[in-house]
Amino acid sequence: MTAPTLADQIANRLRHAILLGELAPGSSVGERDYAQKMGVSRTPMREAIRILAKEGLLVLRPSFSPVVADPSLKQVEDELTIIRALEVLSGELACAHATEAQIGAIRALHERMVVLAETEEMLQFFETDMAFHRAIARASDNARLDELHGQLLARLWRVRFLSARQAWDRDRVLKQHTLIVAGLEARDADLVRLETDSHIQHIKRNIQGHFRRESL
Repeated sequence: MTAPTLADQIANRLRHAILLGELAPGSSVGERDYAQKMGVSRTPMREAIRILAKEGLLVLRPSFSPVVADPSLKQVEDELTIIRALEVLSGELACAHATEAQIGAIRALHERMVVLAETEEMLQFFETDMAFHRAIARASDNARLDELHGQLLARLWRVRFLSARQAWDRDRVLKQHTLIVAGLEARDADLVRLETDSHIQHIKRNIQGHFRRESL
């Protein structure tokens, strides 16, 4: 695995600031100001902004600084509909094509989440959760599906994290992940399909609840 570039490191710092709400939706992210704040040159800062814009976390504006994205509930629901289909398909294909090493890595991520659930490390728990789903997509042995899943998951990170932070149902997440892992190990596509679909439906309800609370 290659080491992250400086631009990747900057993008990760900004991504965390967005996830934690330190950079609110609509906030301006000036290239020069943030480069000075982080003690880096404008070139890697510019590349980091491009990375986050590609993920959908920042919105580029001609002649103006980019701003933190503020998607509508309809936009998020549309993307969830697609990612639901991709994750169900990923699980089915992983049952057929995943190597034992890939399934072992997926189980290890789940076990890491079990440990983190006993702490207050919400961000680490969430990021490991996202890594769990990315690992299943990679195990599908379908490069295009994996690429599309990564793009959509990145766009949904902020709203999924904020909704999860306000309704952190760790027990439900871990129970569903346990069944998904068991299904992968048994090559039981029906079980993986059922639990993956239920998992996304719960996420959708959490996000809808987040938007309702934000509108109050």
